[in-house]
Amino acid sequence: MNSIILSAATRIVTPLMVAFSIFILLRGHNEPGGGFIGGLVAATAFALYAKAMGVPATLRALSLSPPTIAVVGLAMSTLAGLWGLVQSGVLLKGLWPLLTTADDGSKAGLPIGSVLVFDVGVYLVVVGSVLSILFALEADVAEENEGED
Repeated sequence: MNSIILSAATRIVTPLMVAFSIFILLRGHNEPGGGFIGGLVAATAFALYAKAMGVPATLRALSLSPPTIAVVGLAMSTLAGLWGLVQSGVLLKGLWPLLTTADDGSKAGLPIGSVLVFDVGVYLVVVGSVLSILFALEADVAEENEGED
């Protein structure tokens, strides 16, 4: 698309949308949000970028192909599930190795664990899957338009 306004707005809006998607991802443990919704927001940001700048520019901005992003996310989610199985004998058990609980019940440390790894994996699967579908549809439309010429 050759719109100067869309191109200029996309340069501002896309980083904000990606930052907001990461906020939604990280907030999802205690409040609404998480990997799926955050991934949809990020995929929407890159879809907007693809519409304004083109699919090749979006692929360059991503650095990895969308199927590769989805596979990395699937591997992360699988490893997070297996982590609980290996350590406690329960698949998808939430584990927080950096968080300690004192005798009085107070907690100290970082609340980073298998649940966050699983959510990041879901985030990447959603981003990779949605962009793979979107770029495949875009390629089909481009082929159709070339055939009409």
